[in-house]
Amino acid sequence: MMPSSVLRVKRLQPELIIPAKPTPRETKFLSDIDDQEGLRFQLPVIMCYKDNPSLNENRNPIKVIREALSRALVYYYPLAGRLREGPNKMLMVDCNGEGILFVEASANVTLEQLGDKILPPCPLLEEFLFNFPGSDGIIGCPLLLVQVTRLKCGGFILALRLNHTMCDAPGFLQFLTAVAEMARGVIHAPSIIPVWERELLFARDPPRIACAHHEYEDVIDHSDGSYASSNQSNMVQRSFYFGAKKMRVLRKQIPPHLISTCSTFDLITACLWKCRTLALKVNPKQAVRVSCIVNARGKHHNVRLPLGYYGNAFAFPAAISKAELLCKNPLGYALELVKKAKATMNEEYLRSVADLLVLRGRPQYSSTGSNFLVSDLTRVGVGDVNFGWGQPVFAGPAKAMDLISFYIQHKNNTEDGILVPMCLPFSAMERFQQELERITQEPKEDICNNLISTRIMSMM
Repeated sequence: MMPSSVLRVKRLQPELIIPAKPTPRETKFLSDIDDQEGLRFQLPVIMCYKDNPSLNENRNPIKVIREALSRALVYYYPLAGRLREGPNKMLMVDCNGEGILFVEASANVTLEQLGDKILPPCPLLEEFLFNFPGSDGIIGCPLLLVQVTRLKCGGFILALRLNHTMCDAPGFLQFLTAVAEMARGVIHAPSIIPVWERELLFARDPPRIACAHHEYEDVIDHSDGSYASSNQSNMVQRSFYFGAKKMRVLRKQIPPHLISTCSTFDLITACLWKCRTLALKVNPKQAVRVSCIVNARGKHHNVRLPLGYYGNAFAFPAAISKAELLCKNPLGYALELVKKAKATMNEEYLRSVADLLVLRGRPQYSSTGSNFLVSDLTRVGVGDVNFGWGQPVFAGPAKAMDLISFYIQHKNNTEDGILVPMCLPFSAMERFQQELERITQEPKEDICNNLISTRIMSMM
């Protein structure tokens, strides 16, 4: 393992990558689901690739990805534009072809030396995704920043920063897949042609709020203010790994009637919500919420979107409880609330969200510590993106985002599991780790039984 103090990254000046061919000069409106105050942020993603000895040694990932981006932008040309604000702060894309920001870099380390430092929360993120001054705004700035860093071993790190108002995780994966197809040279056009059609998720006329949306409700905050997200100096990040052993212990705490219908996502979410609330020492009377990002694509939610739609197409229905009930009840209590919240998602719910955002002036998702948002990326497929060097060693968000945690598929040694980065005040993070260890600790009697069973088997 190489200390971060030894790492040296040499970066060239950033350049703008424009579409390889002329593209339409026009203005495109975002949908009312895209145009949320809570999506006006930049999401960092990191992807790490090993050297591929079977490739021509002159094949340069920087050159390959730069050219592939330019070709893909012909089809995804709004990403080469800039956001503008219209009346009532409504967002629109000026498709002016100015381009995305691209940085070529090299580092004096190997992938093996970096080890776990590439995992979220990535402590080297600023080296592999340099924030050039003036590039990280929402309005009038590049919508995508890409840095490709070659490593001593022949591998490379691809780090990206996306303006979240433009697309969600499946939409961004669709773009990355198109870039990868261009990089491998297998096709001249993406296998899935992108579709804009953001008007499909405009608010209805007239708008009507037809569902309860706890995620946008104001709640009376009884906290002491220690979690103010503006107090970044107090915040720390750590990741927690959920492997087979932890999941087995959690499942043993679930009532029989829930075991067959509860997913891994449901169980981890219930566990994190309870441990986080305990760690934050929330006032017992405080209402606490966990919101689950539920994607509208697919057959389950009856939202009719065309293949190739790459805009934001999700809602985040919230489970809500008094802190006292969440903390004192068994894990099954939190689990049932999570399952019920997710079950509310359907087309009517999503359209009701769009209507609410328009009627109430796009309310901000509450930034108090009593709220928590989780996004399951384990099935998105970012780990399958192949630019010609095979699948990435790691691919996913580089860190948690204040109140937002991501579930990332990751192999820990030989075991497949789920990695979850968390962001909390320092003192709360220590307590969170203790609570998580307590709730996922195998009972002593189970450990004894396992030892006895092992001895018996070894004697046979």
